[in-house]
Amino acid sequence: MVYKPRGRKFYLVEFRFRGKRILKRTKVTHVEDARAIESAIRTELERGNYGILKPKPSLTLAQFLRDEFLPYTEARFRQAKPNTAIYYQYGAKMLLASPLAALKIDAITGREAGQFIACNAHRRPSTTNKGLETLRRALNLAYEWGRLGRKPRIALAKGARQRTRVLSQEEAQDYLAACAQPWRDVATLILGTGMRPGECCALRWEHVLLGEEGGLIQIAEGKSKAARRILPMVPDVLTAMRARHNAQGCPTEGWVFPSRSMSGHLGRFSYGKKHRRALEMIAKAHEMMPSLPAVVPFEPYCLRHTALTRLAPHADAYTLAQIAGHGSIAMTMRYVHPQAEAVEKAFKGMAGLPTTEPTKAGGKR
Repeated sequence: MVYKPRGRKFYLVEFRFRGKRILKRTKVTHVEDARAIESAIRTELERGNYGILKPKPSLTLAQFLRDEFLPYTEARFRQAKPNTAIYYQYGAKMLLASPLAALKIDAITGREAGQFIACNAHRRPSTTNKGLETLRRALNLAYEWGRLGRKPRIALAKGARQRTRVLSQEEAQDYLAACAQPWRDVATLILGTGMRPGECCALRWEHVLLGEEGGLIQIAEGKSKAARRILPMVPDVLTAMRARHNAQGCPTEGWVFPSRSMSGHLGRFSYGKKHRRALEMIAKAHEMMPSLPAVVPFEPYCLRHTALTRLAPHADAYTLAQIAGHGSIAMTMRYVHPQAEAVEKAFKGMAGLPTTEPTKAGGKR
C-alpha cells in the first residue's frame, strides 16, 4: 500500500512480507514514483536482499563530487569533450568552496541552491550558474546511481546573459568583416547553417562534401542523437569552405579549423577572444566615425539563433528541429515567431477563403 499521511510531504510504503510488516519512507512526492519504489523493494526482498530495508549512509556533497562525480566526468568527457570536463571541474570547484560542500546530498534542496546564489551575488549570474548546473547534474547522477531517492529542483540564477538576439543583415556583414580568421569562417558557417559553435569548431574534412554546384556537411557527433544530421551549404558557406580547403592543400581528413589546443581544433577560449576583438574593432570605428553603424555586443551563440530565426519562416517546426539538431520540438519553438499575417492566413485557409488579395486589373497586387 502506498499512502501519504495528512500534513506530510512524502509517501510511505507499507505492506507485509512473509508475515512481517514493512514500512518505509520513500522521500518522493508523486504516487507513481512511490509505487515504483514499492515494487523495487518487493523485488529485492524476494531475492533475499534484506539490506534494502536498512538506511544507506548519505554522502556529503564534497565526498560525492570528489569520489564519484569528478572521476566520472573526467573519464567520460576528457577525450571526447574536454570543454565539458573543464566546465564541470570549474563548477565543482565553486561548490567545494561553498557551505554546500559539508551538507548531505539528500539534504540539498532548492532552498540551499538559493543560498548559494546569495553567497555568489558578487559574481556574474552566468558564472554562478556554472556551479548550479554542476550541482544539478551531480544530484541527477546521484539519483540515477541510487544515492538519492528524489531529484531535487535546482533553479538557476536570473540575469544571465541572453543568447536570443537576432542580428540584422547589416550587423552580420559588419561583424564578419571585423572578424579575424579562422573565426570569420566559423561565424560564416554558423550564420549559413545554424550549427552550434562547438560543432563548427570540431568539424573534420571527412564529414565535408564539396561538389561542383554545392556541398554538404555531416555532423557525426553531438549533444544527442538528434544532433547527428546532414546540412547543405549556402553560397557564402560554400565559398568559405572551398577557400579554406584549397588553402590547406585539399586534405581528405583532419580538422577543418586546427589549432594548438589540447583538443587539436579551435576552442571556446580562442574564438571567444577573436569574437571580443571584432566587437571592440567595430566599437572603436564607430567612436572615431559616428556615421559608421554600431553593433551592440552579443554572445557568439547569437549567430546560431540568428540563422535559425531566419530559417523559421521557410520551414515547419519539425523540419527546423531537424536542421537545428534538437531532440525536443519545445526547444525549437523559441525560434518560431509567427507574424499576425501568418496567423490570419492560417484561419482564412481553414475557412476556405482566399489567402491573398486578388490582383486589380492594370495595377499591382
